[in-house]
Amino acid sequence: MSATPTPSQGFQVADPPIAEKLFGNTRWAWIWLILRVYLGYTWISSGIGKLSNPGWTQTGEALKGFWERAVLIPDAPARPAIAFDWYRAFLQGLLDAGSYTWFSKLVVAGEILIGAALILGAFTGIAAFFGGFMNWNFMMAGTASTNPLLFTIAILLILAWKVAGWWGMDRFLLPAVGTPWQPGKAFKKTD
Repeated sequence: MSATPTPSQGFQVADPPIAEKLFGNTRWAWIWLILRVYLGYTWISSGIGKLSNPGWTQTGEALKGFWERAVLIPDAPARPAIAFDWYRAFLQGLLDAGSYTWFSKLVVAGEILIGAALILGAFTGIAAFFGGFMNWNFMMAGTASTNPLLFTIAILLILAWKVAGWWGMDRFLLPAVGTPWQPGKAFKKTD
């Protein structure tokens, strides 16, 4: 006989069986390996491509140009690149402060680090989150390109964080480091 949960006890809603299998079973880790390496390669090649461009690594002029085009409201009746005024004001504030000089270096480093972490399968969920956050920002600035696809893959990798790095460093990192709610071997107190 099962007890009826009270409001103070809460109620646990079970995941659909397909979600449990795809996002929590190492049998399906090969799917996440393919998506993870594809996404990682995309990020790392983008970052490495910017390394030789002084507009990204020294002056920030490349990012400045991107931001200027994004905040520009065209005279044509077409919709502006940025649909949200608060995001336009955010980018305008970064432009006015000259933040593109240091922010461009952060973009290059972020792309390379995210790509490397995804390819190696190291802290895959965290790397996918930051990659998705960068894709979201690119889309908010009016750049579609491949960003919607890459953002979708990042979301899927975040959902599959427990097994997405199984064929990678997470197979060893996650048991060692653990999570905030369940510390791994490296952080467990021994008596």
